[in-house]
Amino acid sequence: MPQIVTTPGAYNIDGSLKSQAFSFLEKLAQDDSNPSLHIEPIMNSADPRVRTGRVNIQFRAVLFKVQGSGQEAHYVFTGIWPHDDAIERAKKVKLKVNPVNGIAEVIEATMPAEARDAADAAAPKVADPDKVPVLVMWGYTLDDLVEGIGIDRHVAHRAMAAVTEDELIDIAGMAVEWQGLALIDLMSGEAIDTVREKYSITVHEPVEEAAAEEHVSDDDLLEAMKHPAARAQFSFIEGEDDLRRVIEEGDFAAWRTFLHPEQRRYVESDYNGPFRLSGGAGTGKTVVLVHRATALQAKDPSAAILLTTFTKTLAESLRSDVKSLEPQTRFAAKPGDRGIHVNGIDAVVHAVISSAVPETRAIAIERVLGPRSGDISNVTDSTRAWSEVIENNPVDLDATLRTSTFLQAEYATVVLPQRITDRDGYFKARRPGRGTALNRSKRAAVWSLVEAYRFWTGIDGSLDFPEKAAVAAAILEQTGPIFDHILVDEGQDLTPSHWQFLRAAARAGKNDLFLAEDAHQRIYGQHVVLGRVGIGIVGRSRRLTLNYRTTAENLRYAVETLTGETFLDAEGEQEESNHYRSARRGPAPRLVATSSLEDELDQAAVVVRAWLDDDKAPETIGILVRDKRQMARVVSALGERGVDVRAVDHKAAGAGAPSVMTMHRAKGMEFSCVLLFGISDDELPARYLLKGLSDTDRGELLQRERSLLYVSATRARDELVVLWAGEPSDMLPRS
Repeated sequence: MPQIVTTPGAYNIDGSLKSQAFSFLEKLAQDDSNPSLHIEPIMNSADPRVRTGRVNIQFRAVLFKVQGSGQEAHYVFTGIWPHDDAIERAKKVKLKVNPVNGIAEVIEATMPAEARDAADAAAPKVADPDKVPVLVMWGYTLDDLVEGIGIDRHVAHRAMAAVTEDELIDIAGMAVEWQGLALIDLMSGEAIDTVREKYSITVHEPVEEAAAEEHVSDDDLLEAMKHPAARAQFSFIEGEDDLRRVIEEGDFAAWRTFLHPEQRRYVESDYNGPFRLSGGAGTGKTVVLVHRATALQAKDPSAAILLTTFTKTLAESLRSDVKSLEPQTRFAAKPGDRGIHVNGIDAVVHAVISSAVPETRAIAIERVLGPRSGDISNVTDSTRAWSEVIENNPVDLDATLRTSTFLQAEYATVVLPQRITDRDGYFKARRPGRGTALNRSKRAAVWSLVEAYRFWTGIDGSLDFPEKAAVAAAILEQTGPIFDHILVDEGQDLTPSHWQFLRAAARAGKNDLFLAEDAHQRIYGQHVVLGRVGIGIVGRSRRLTLNYRTTAENLRYAVETLTGETFLDAEGEQEESNHYRSARRGPAPRLVATSSLEDELDQAAVVVRAWLDDDKAPETIGILVRDKRQMARVVSALGERGVDVRAVDHKAAGAGAPSVMTMHRAKGMEFSCVLLFGISDDELPARYLLKGLSDTDRGELLQRERSLLYVSATRARDELVVLWAGEPSDMLPRS
């Protein structure tokens, strides 16, 4: 049976043609001699391999037939056009092997190479002679691009003349996929050798393009289409289900099928121990995790794999993504079973505790908490419990330390991970990263509150979530690990006890822990250095910088919200944001100041109504607010103004209406259009959270609020509107 190979044109098909496109390609995959397909060569075409096929009476597909030495041909499907447009396109396109690096490419051969070179030589080298071109500023030359990497000379000439990043992004968008991505990498000043490594490029001896093409066989072409960089443009379709997803699922098929070469490396590589992948919002960390989970299962169908994250909502999204990527995935119903178990970290912790025998559980509780009852059936409302303890146990402690914020953090980051069960242990404990120094008398006061908290929760028969994770870790230290591979998304939000649990849950060895995190998106909890909780990642850590979701304009605005803050990563090193780049362009964010809440609500209705009138799908519109109180107000007020919207809390967003949700709830989601509502100085940061905090705790909370704004702004793929009443939040960029 013929092999179908798709290019990005496969997911750019008008909705009315999708069923016919699938039918055409399905027939082609079964028998390319079927006369109803009308597979025909094109006279006077630039490439003798090009063919067109009849999708219906008006539309034709443009393909390349690559026979190779095998019995069945490969058909490279590039898209569908009206009949006459398809014929004209078929005359111009070529499937070739890059003579510099051996990567397969589909290009438009609009003029001979000699004519293109002459046009380049006659064209002005710099659009604005008073400005230094971006790539020249970084020290690149034309030869670096053409001979050093293999970028098309015509594209390279234009790229070297671009004086702004926006111009360079536009040029990259018109280039062959891998070349456009490489230009975006160069835009951030990456070394030529680094770019070669990312794209697995080996430079060949210079050969004239025409001469090189004469020696390229069909087998050479097929091999070149499997090059890691070429896989950004070519996807080999395996079966009917795979083909249906590519045709029917549009943008998701692109997300699923065309991995960046660097992403593919992290999906397929083996690591001798824990590996950390960092990167800003939209850089594809979750994509890598989902692909890697299915790849690990394909390598070893008997493996027990955990794919987890901080919240239940994100875990449900991960499960949906895995199922969409590979419908035949074997999901494990409970932790430790064969297959991929996808669940929130606290749900996995609960399952481990519940399945432990009473004796093992009792030993674990005593190791973590000291002597207490074995009843842990309830979940502690830790904020309320600490408040009760503070109110009922007067101690000689500064007011800024006698807060639930400080005590919760001290307990979760110092007491629990070090398994401290008595006062002497706390006196000796190290407190790295806590900021506020505690002398012996202050430690004694804090410990008395810890004892009161444990007494209170013991009577209640409850544990808080960090306690549960610590107890589950102690259980597995007795019974042994239960997973072969663990993959963690949004790792920056996990507590030390969570990390200790994951370390205990994974069998140490090859590919045991794969962690994705971004310090800039830490909106829960405190910073954790993994080396302090038994997870060594030194030398096994990499960062993604290319954003696939957010336009350059929206990304630039979002990154500016982080200005002035210092973010530390999981190794304790400063996390930079200045290298993040987007491969997409779009409109600049729209900032709308209003005079009152009523005016702001009026403007919100105008914005959302305009998007709907512009035929934006309702489910692609997100309205993000700071808290549930504001969410209820916005839903009601927009309804009164004739704009029906849907409040989204614990349930997933649905079709049929724009979604209103809190900024926290939006974590891990994306929308074509995003409206940030209520971004005023009295709403962000949330002032009530700042009362009575120490300087250290106040600084950490403000950083989390800034991260929350960054996360919210990066939910927008295309359009971002920011609304406020009165004075804007100090966290908004001033530009």
